Amino acid sequence: MSTQTALVIQAKGLVKRYGQVTALDGADFELRAGEIMAVIRDNGAGKSSLIKCLAGATIPDEGEIFLDGQAAKFRSPIDARRAGIETVYQDLAVAPAMTIAENLFLGREILRPGFMGKVLRMMDKKKMLEESISRMNDLKVGIRSMTQAVETLSGGQRQCVAVARAAAFAQHVVIMDEPTAALGVKEGNMVLELIRRVRDKGLPVILISHNMPHVFEIADRIHIARLGKRAAIVNPKKISMSDTVAVMTGAKSAAELPQDCHA
Repeated sequence: MSTQTALVIQAKGLVKRYGQVTALDGADFELRAGEIMAVIRDNGAGKSSLIKCLAGATIPDEGEIFLDGQAAKFRSPIDARRAGIETVYQDLAVAPAMTIAENLFLGREILRPGFMGKVLRMMDKKKMLEESISRMNDLKVGIRSMTQAVETLSGGQRQCVAVARAAAFAQHVVIMDEPTAALGVKEGNMVLELIRRVRDKGLPVILISHNMPHVFEIADRIHIARLGKRAAIVNPKKISMSDTVAVMTGAKSAAELPQDCHA
């Protein structure tokens, strides 16, 4: 990918302290248009703090975040959502007893037009169902009925619902936190394929994962975090998994890598 590709989201010098613990120590981050950027880290490297800052769940003590080149200040996840950043957390945050269609529009329900919606606050279930079918078909998610309860779905299908919901409403970035954790091989591959489709539809993806084979299969670039900072950005097509892990654990420095490994 060309280094001239526009930066969609950028973080410079993020610092986040929790008492005596420094989770982020001048962390930088860059996501380009049209890419899947994987984020891997050693334990305690501030991975979750970095993502929470980008998703608006944590306010950094220092540093700046830019969206499409403009300074952005996220005081809450709602601020990040309004800016077009959607996050799929590991716990999914789906409502099992509700239908797939209701889950897709959870917290963003479409109201019926006129008096029924404005005054009585009645939901337009027909429109939400039609939109859900359209969005799921768009992403080629094969689920029989949008009216079935989420609790009837497999783990991989539930994850697909959460990813599809994020993709439906994101305008800039989709952040995914361990989307294939606790899934079997077949279901994990199903979710990876869906992530590719999200990227191919024009939404760049930040993928946080500890599953190295998945990272190497799907990522365009890999951001390696270590000790609260960015240790390196590498090209998964040019670097071995063992060298990547060596940089992540500190066994190797980024400077020891061949030049063409850097991305």
